Amino acid sequence: MSADVTGGEALVAALEVHGADTVFGIPGTHNLPIYAALAGHGIRHVSPRHEQGGAFAADGWARAGGRPGVCLTTTGPALLNAATAAAQAYSDSVPVLLVSPGLPLRHPGRGNGYLHEVKDQRAALDAVVAYSHRVTSVEEIPLAVAQAYAAMATGRPRPVHLEIPLDLLDERGPLHLVEPVPVPPAAPGAEQAEAAARVLGDARRPVIIAGGGCSGASAELLAVAERLGAPVVTTANGKGVLADGHPLAIGAGVHHEAVRDLVRDSDAVLAVGTELSPADLWIGPLTPGGPLVRIDVDAQAVITNARPDVAVVADAALALRAIGDRLRPAPPASGHDRAAAARSAFAAQARTEGAAYLGLVSALAQALGQDGFLVGDSAMACYYGALSNLPAHHPRSFLYPTGLGTLGYGLPAAIGAKLARPDAPVVALHGDGGIMFTVQELASAAQLRLPLPVVVSDNGGYGEIRDEMAAREDPVHAVDLPGPDFPAIARAMGCHGVRVDGSDRLARSLEEALAADRPTLIHLPEEHAR
Repeated sequence: MSADVTGGEALVAALEVHGADTVFGIPGTHNLPIYAALAGHGIRHVSPRHEQGGAFAADGWARAGGRPGVCLTTTGPALLNAATAAAQAYSDSVPVLLVSPGLPLRHPGRGNGYLHEVKDQRAALDAVVAYSHRVTSVEEIPLAVAQAYAAMATGRPRPVHLEIPLDLLDERGPLHLVEPVPVPPAAPGAEQAEAAARVLGDARRPVIIAGGGCSGASAELLAVAERLGAPVVTTANGKGVLADGHPLAIGAGVHHEAVRDLVRDSDAVLAVGTELSPADLWIGPLTPGGPLVRIDVDAQAVITNARPDVAVVADAALALRAIGDRLRPAPPASGHDRAAAARSAFAAQARTEGAAYLGLVSALAQALGQDGFLVGDSAMACYYGALSNLPAHHPRSFLYPTGLGTLGYGLPAAIGAKLARPDAPVVALHGDGGIMFTVQELASAAQLRLPLPVVVSDNGGYGEIRDEMAAREDPVHAVDLPGPDFPAIARAMGCHGVRVDGSDRLARSLEEALAADRPTLIHLPEEHAR
């Protein structure tokens, strides 16, 4: 197809060809030609109240929906507002396409004080995403979009930034759309699959650690676990890849001593789609009691943090299928007793760690049921409470900013998740400190009329940092925050707002909020979360 179009029209047409039906963004002086084109295409535009919220929402859309999210900003401060969310998407391997205008093609290299001018905007984003590319013609725009989508579908998914010089957005040129590139998943080498199957098949006490890279391989993971009789523990991003309730499921959270004991007691360890990163392990690396087999689509990640005895660089589903086909079936119920003992120790440690939040977790479990999504912030209620205590029944049901650990993720990401999965229950969980980073997105959720509960677990400030100061025997200061009237803030932004004083009332409030005509902020003082 060839036609004479503006750069803005070329961008929107290319996004549409690649299946983008929702864009999160804020119009500005320099991106108006894109908005002029959006109005004539079948792409829904969602207006956040801050660009960071828009990029977090695109992240939540991608995680819950299983396809790339798109965030559109204007130049300079707007794009830099989105940079933290882009870095979070990079850290957690989430495909998000950020699109922004850039300064004109012939702008002076040393700058001249142009509106929104940043010394090197492309380089600033290149530091936190897979790559940042600046196009140089209208004709290149569809190609650049196709390249970005191909990159996000190849190997480990990462965010990409596309910069279009603002003068190109109004300039006209030929349109040559590039169809999406079919990207087959990476298959494992036969020799590596054989070696992995040999190590695992010879083991009498194997264990599996599954990460977010296993989210599209639940069936294959289950088959291998059952053939080996291997207990399965997951990372935060892997939570739900094996449904809680299965006899081999231990739980999510590889930082628990029960997991360390289980891995130490195992004569073979299979790690699938996980970095085995310090952000997951918290207190140092695991010590396998036998050979380590790692499966990862990223050839660099497969040798980082823990050196494998067998490395399989491939798509998790294909690798697990190839290994499973080479394994002898284990006897029925093999490994169940070992898993039960490990699960009991794990659950006891998780309950102790999350004691302050067990009532909250119980109410969340009731509200979310089998099909729901919990979108958490980097808050104590999430990583001490929900991570290891909330049952998970399907992959990507626990959206959490693991690697970068940003505050403010929960609410805007929950908006994206709810838009991607409108028929599923979605709940956002925040602390009272983190909610203030993106509380303005209540207005966006209200405008969308989303039945979205937003639970704020209130411990009077930055509770984690308060505890760390005390543990170091440092002066405890700068962490206590006077609590605003959170329900009143919510009502001022067009939402419902309630304060609850116990888990029973919380369960009722969650049920009402999921059936409401708009978002509901539920303020829960921490002493009532037990």
